[in-house]
Amino acid sequence: MYSMFDLFFDTPAYRPVYVISDSEMKELQRTQNQDELEEIRHQKKKLEEAYKAQVKHLDAREKELKTELKAIEPAKKKV
Repeated sequence: MYSMFDLFFDTPAYRPVYVISDSEMKELQRTQNQDELEEIRHQKKKLEEAYKAQVKHLDAREKELKTELKAIEPAKKKV
C-alpha cells in the first residue's frame, strides 16, 4: 500500500523543457491563432444558425397562439 508521501517522492518534480527558435515560436503562435480564429468563426456560424432556428420556432408558435386566440374570442362574445 502506498502513502501520499510515497507518491509525492515517486513522481518526478520536473517537466521536459523544449527549446525552439524564435521563428518556430512565431510559426507556432501563428498556427494557434489561426486555429482559434477558425474555431471562433465556426462557433459564430453555429450560434447564428441556432438563433435563426429559434426565431423561426418562436414565430411559428406566435402564429399558432394568435390563431387559437382568434378562435376563442368569438366563442366568448356569443355567450
